[in-house]
Amino acid sequence: MNINEINKRIRQRPPFQMIERVTEYEPNVMARGIKNVSVNEPYFAGHFPDAPIMPGVLIIESCAQLCSIVTEGDGEQYYVLLKVDGFKFVKPVIPGDTLDITVTKLPKGGPLSAFDAVVKVDGAVRAKGSLTFTAVDRAAIYGE
Repeated sequence: MNINEINKRIRQRPPFQMIERVTEYEPNVMARGIKNVSVNEPYFAGHFPDAPIMPGVLIIESCAQLCSIVTEGDGEQYYVLLKVDGFKFVKPVIPGDTLDITVTKLPKGGPLSAFDAVVKVDGAVRAKGSLTFTAVDRAAIYGE
C-alpha cells in the first residue's frame, strides 16, 4: 500500500501519521509497514536537541496505526488503544533509521483486538510488545 491507500484506512494525518508504506497485508491477520525517521520531525527539537532519539510512545503509536490497518472497521467505530503491555525498547531509534514494523493479530473474542508488535531497524529488533484495542462508537466519544 502506498500513502494514498493508507490514508483510506487510517484517520491520522501528518504530522501525526506514522505509517508511510505497507509492504505486507492480510486483513484481520497481520501487516508489515515502514516508518522513515527524519531529523526534521517536530519532536526531535526537544527530544533531545544534541542527541535526537525517537520517543518510545511514538514508536508505540507507529505500531498502533499499523494495527488499525489490520482491523477493518465500519467507519462509525474507532479502535482506541486500551492497553500497552510488555513493550521493551532494545536500542534507541534515531534520525535516518527506517522502522520495519510487523503487527500480528492475536485470537481474542468480544470487542477487544490484541496484537503482538515487533519493530526492527536493519533487521535488528529495536522494540517489541503487545497492544490491545477496543471498538468504540464515534457517538460515544463525541456525544453525537
